[in-house]
Amino acid sequence: MDDFEGIPKHVAIIMDGNGRWAKKRHFPRTAGHKRGADAAREVIKGCSDMGVEVLTLFAFSSENWNRPKTEVTMLMELFMSALKREAVRLAKKNVRLRIIGERERFSEKLQQRMAEAEEKTAACTGMLVQIAANYGGRMDMLGAVKKIAASVQRGDLNIEDIDEDCVSTYLLTAEQPDPDLFIRTGGESRISNFLLWQLAYAELYFTDVYWPDFGQPELMQAFKVFASRERRFGLISEQVTEHA
Repeated sequence: MDDFEGIPKHVAIIMDGNGRWAKKRHFPRTAGHKRGADAAREVIKGCSDMGVEVLTLFAFSSENWNRPKTEVTMLMELFMSALKREAVRLAKKNVRLRIIGERERFSEKLQQRMAEAEEKTAACTGMLVQIAANYGGRMDMLGAVKKIAASVQRGDLNIEDIDEDCVSTYLLTAEQPDPDLFIRTGGESRISNFLLWQLAYAELYFTDVYWPDFGQPELMQAFKVFASRERRFGLISEQVTEHA
């Protein structure tokens, strides 16, 4: 990849279009998901090589349980096999893995595999890859509200001390910077209950490319678009220039 300025610190991606990619080629949907796993590996490498600090991938939403049972079962099996395999690769690349979401609904075996994968990369000091699994933005915010309320009830937190920074520390992405760049593949232009609080000031990038076809050239294009944007955070252009 060519070097250029403006690399986002945190990239968040909805990996959409696996099923439609497969259907277009008259393949079973499972083939799309398997090819999507290969695309994820390529994008992780690209982001790491470019100096991205955090990459959050939306792998399985809390609404995805409503998909056909056969597809959900296949996704769980793919997730299970990928965790062990990819954890080894990530560790060799000094990339740390973290899984965010409610794990209780997954099988005990899969929960154990998640913990083992995280432990395998725990000492890595490079890019952090966060896999959002059984995750929902509203669920994340609701959980934060409940934790804050419990802290206030215990007397550990004063209501006057609750501000945006405080709320962020109770989210599942605590201690991580908010996403600078949000990417969604597959032609849809929605956030779909992903990182609702955290995406407040992210640059949104939508592409018609299905996720299995999204590789490093497409990633570079998204980065170029990001670098061309003026991020004002409520200011006017002149103020941004003055503070640059």
